[in-house]
Amino acid sequence: MSVVPLRIGAAAAPMRPDIFFFYADDWARIASCYADPKAPSLSDVIRTPNIDRVAREGVRFNNAFYSCPQCTPSRGAVTTGSYFWRTGSSAILSGGEWQGHDNPFTRLPNFPEILGAAGYHISKQYKTLPFTPTTGTGAGRRFGVDQFLRYGLHVSPAKTAAERKQRHDEVVQLTRNVVRRMLTDCGADRPFFFVFGPINTHRPYARGSGKALWGIDPESIRGKVPAHLPDVPEIREDMADALGEILALDLMFGVFIEELEKAGRLDRTLLVVTGDNGLPGVPRGKTEMYDLGSAAPLLVRWPGKVKPGRTVDDFTTLMDLAPTFLEAAGLTPPAAMNGRSLMPQLNAAKSGVIDATRDAAIFGRERHVGPARAGNLPYPSRAIRTKDFLYIRNFKPDRWPLGDPIGITESTAPAFDALHTDTQVTLRDVDGSLTKAWLVTHRNQPDIKSAFEVLFGRRAAEELYDLRKDPHQLDNVAGEPAYAAARRELGDRLLRVMRDTQDPRLEDAFDRPPYVESHPSGEPRKKKDRAAKKGRK
Repeated sequence: MSVVPLRIGAAAAPMRPDIFFFYADDWARIASCYADPKAPSLSDVIRTPNIDRVAREGVRFNNAFYSCPQCTPSRGAVTTGSYFWRTGSSAILSGGEWQGHDNPFTRLPNFPEILGAAGYHISKQYKTLPFTPTTGTGAGRRFGVDQFLRYGLHVSPAKTAAERKQRHDEVVQLTRNVVRRMLTDCGADRPFFFVFGPINTHRPYARGSGKALWGIDPESIRGKVPAHLPDVPEIREDMADALGEILALDLMFGVFIEELEKAGRLDRTLLVVTGDNGLPGVPRGKTEMYDLGSAAPLLVRWPGKVKPGRTVDDFTTLMDLAPTFLEAAGLTPPAAMNGRSLMPQLNAAKSGVIDATRDAAIFGRERHVGPARAGNLPYPSRAIRTKDFLYIRNFKPDRWPLGDPIGITESTAPAFDALHTDTQVTLRDVDGSLTKAWLVTHRNQPDIKSAFEVLFGRRAAEELYDLRKDPHQLDNVAGEPAYAAARRELGDRLLRVMRDTQDPRLEDAFDRPPYVESHPSGEPRKKKDRAAKKGRK
């Protein structure tokens, strides 16, 4: 692929920024810089000083959304700057049968490799993006970084305060080694693109770690639990553990800032902080179109380029990052990218709306866990989110959105501990969690029964939420005559984008090979891919 430099002049070449992309797995838009005194939420409960520093010294995006609220498709969209449905094998979590089939992913731009071809040292660590790193100096091998230590799971087994400190220090030192290795391999005179993918916020969590390790009292979450979930002790405990892992992210990010400052490179670095999808282990979170699953944190710091302390209300999906990174490096983004560079938003002097045409985000999903439904079939949805509305189109409303309710009847269900720890026992598109276990176990309680059906049951073909009256997206008004015009306008706009970008869903291609595995006869078969067997998404 050819690389086309912008006409920036020879004198500007040495000014190419280092680019550090902090890309956290399963991080919903939860951080203290996103707390809103008018809307109590989980962001009120914790303080994330290092993440907040980026907001204070850079810009905070208030309407950023994931291109797909699940790992692989979200990452494929970021890498290619394209709608997730264009990315072939990256459009689903894992599986499919691509041997002998044309894979669109291989023909799409790959922004890190474009940066590498333009002279950047490109590297990554842990769960990140699909690209081939460049070869560095090799001197960084002395820094051991291969094993990722999930904070709660690593520190919780400590028996004494001294052992706890030792385990805490091991996490910090590992993180320090990661950045030192990257800087050593890069060398002082070469700009770097580095993406760091921590997996703290991915399930499983160590039960009780939020309180034991971070001092988050579950009672402090009373009244701040997401509105669609029961505000009960077990779910508050689960939310406390999730918040503890966000604090672990903040701790790790702080180590990176320290090391970049020590190396004298922080103020020449474009810092971008975000995640790949929303809160895992809860209905209406990860894998779903609602804000808890699809709304992304997005914070950018770039001294001398980004005016500090600003907020941007323009809508964006994270596929816009690819052209942004390229333009920041002085390169012209390929025309094949659907994403639009955020440089106008970064360079603006004011807060609020910068570009009035950025008034919506469009995203969707197909398949997550392969065997979540009979025949390894997906649950296909597309959505458009504006300031006032969330419109969702569910193309196969006869399917179970969060996976088949295996083993769940009026009188029976899998055991509580299995629901807590094993994603695969039932409702497989929701990670095993304390919240999931509580909801399934208490599904027949009179005050829970209807809510359980809404959260896990089949959905209407169209959903429409009036965010002016219903910010928590609880009341589907798609069938109300008063909203007919809004439903039609948003549905038509969504369909136009799907048509213009040749979304394979328009021909039900995602229900067939190579996206879905098949017998030689062509019939779908059940196949547990390795990721599903491990319960990892």
